[in-house]
Amino acid sequence: MMLAQASGSVRFKLILTALATTFAALVVTTVSMLVYDLKSFQQGWVDDLTTQAQLVATISAPAISFHDPRTAQQNLGLLRVRPQILAGAIYTSQGELFASYAQASFDLAQLPRRPGPLGHAIEGGQMVVSHPIVEAGERIGTVYLAASYRLLDRLQSYALILLGVMLGSLLLAAIVANLLQAGITRPLLAVTDVARAVMLRRDYSLRVGERATGEIGTLVDAFNDMLAEIARRSNALQQANRTLEHEMTVRQGAERALLLADRRKDEFLATLAHELRNPLAPIRTGLDIMRINANDQAACERARTIMERQLKQMVRLVDDLLDVSRINTGKLTIRREQIRLQDVVNDALELARPFIVAQGHRLDVQLPPAPLYLVGDATRLAQVLSNLLHNAAKYTARGGTIVLAAQAEAGRLLLCVRDNGIGIAPALLDEIFEMFIQADTSLERTTAGLGVGLSLARKLVELHGGSIRAESAGIGQGSTFTVTLPLLAGPATEPAQRAEATAQAHLYRILLADDNEDFVNGIGGLLRSLGHQVRICHDGVQALAAAEAFAPDVAFLDIGLPQLNGYELARALKRLPALRHTVLVAVTGWGQQKDRERAFEAGFHHHLVKPVSIDQLQEILAGAHS
Repeated sequence: MMLAQASGSVRFKLILTALATTFAALVVTTVSMLVYDLKSFQQGWVDDLTTQAQLVATISAPAISFHDPRTAQQNLGLLRVRPQILAGAIYTSQGELFASYAQASFDLAQLPRRPGPLGHAIEGGQMVVSHPIVEAGERIGTVYLAASYRLLDRLQSYALILLGVMLGSLLLAAIVANLLQAGITRPLLAVTDVARAVMLRRDYSLRVGERATGEIGTLVDAFNDMLAEIARRSNALQQANRTLEHEMTVRQGAERALLLADRRKDEFLATLAHELRNPLAPIRTGLDIMRINANDQAACERARTIMERQLKQMVRLVDDLLDVSRINTGKLTIRREQIRLQDVVNDALELARPFIVAQGHRLDVQLPPAPLYLVGDATRLAQVLSNLLHNAAKYTARGGTIVLAAQAEAGRLLLCVRDNGIGIAPALLDEIFEMFIQADTSLERTTAGLGVGLSLARKLVELHGGSIRAESAGIGQGSTFTVTLPLLAGPATEPAQRAEATAQAHLYRILLADDNEDFVNGIGGLLRSLGHQVRICHDGVQALAAAEAFAPDVAFLDIGLPQLNGYELARALKRLPALRHTVLVAVTGWGQQKDRERAFEAGFHHHLVKPVSIDQLQEILAGAHS
């Protein structure tokens, strides 16, 4: 494995490349030199033998001319000084052997019987040369020389020399390549190590620290720049993923909240229909009793009592919904004035005590002996306490105990409403103040309500700078609601005692305008029974004409009148000089803050939301007298 890795490394490949290149160059050089040497060696032998043959031919020409074989023999004998020349011979012009010479190792029988063609030739490992003997321009004979041509010995010795040179050159090339490759492989190995580390650890902050020049340096710089760009894009991708995950979490939470809100909306609509039908049923029954038993005074009185109680329940439901809507839209305002705790508690008990007594509960009120003062809206705070007391009575079995306790603590007022009722499940403690949440959601529940009372109480308390919390040991263990409010150190001025209305009742001319004939005729009958002079109209034009002739002291006007709506009617009445002191009262089913503001802008002095009671009418009439 290590050998395979080494053979695949850049370092090994660079050394192998250098050696292969050197080896190829040496092979080409060696072959070239060998061929050149062999040719030079051969030409040297040819030149040497040719020279020897010319010398023999020159000195042997007279011997042939004078037919002196002995002298020719002696001339050939001079070749003994050249041991490479194995044999020599002189032939006449007719091709006959004239003289010969041979070393001991050469057999004279091997000499050719006749001379061959002029020139040189290689025969059987020997080089032979034939050279003419010329005298006076005439060829008179031929010299033949045969020499030992040891080409293989020359080739072997020369090959050994070249092999030694090649091996030495390759070794030197390997050493030089090993020294030079470091400048190339070190940066490349550094790049490889960093790339491997990045792949294993996914750490794009790593960089190649090895510096280099040329193309390798450009490669290193480009690799570092690539890592930086990958790191930037990876960080951007991770950030995008985190953002996407966060958005998905938020979206999933929003979807869950929407589904929960949708489910609560459906539950609320079903509950609203149920709670509105519940009081309508006894009202309808009471009307039937009064119709059938019109002469039975006791039965009619019981029916009226039931109908009044159920009507109050319906008004309470609608008022709670309207108050929550105004708070959610920021249109509910509270008065801020100095108030006394005892007065707020008394108002709340006045509202809640009848229901508590009807349920057979025992109410224990525990207030400090010294008066405590707050800054806020007495009516709204009494509404909060009455809601808590009403809930405590509603969710406690008949004959239970309800405690209302108050104490001052570190500049704060703690108001606690405790009961020994059905309690609250721990999972609901954080949700009980949400809209449309009820502690008992079963079909068999005996309690009525829309689940907005606690939400309304919390929002009213928060508008006063306070807080409210719920505590319960669990189902069947009762519950405690604690309201915390800022407390005044003392009264800025001692509040005046509320004076009882002792003013003597006054009788008025009253104009009633409403297209609902049952409602306006009923209210008109009540006012006439109290001694007032009443004029009834059913549209705006009729009301304007009647007002001009009747000159009423007080006018109760519906807003949705035919022909001339209530706003336009009020403006028209304000323009009549005889009616400049007339008190205009808007009586309508529209009760939002914008509806009140629009009524006051049209010239109305008061704004009543249907249904209205005779007490509300008498209160306005009492104010008209003052």
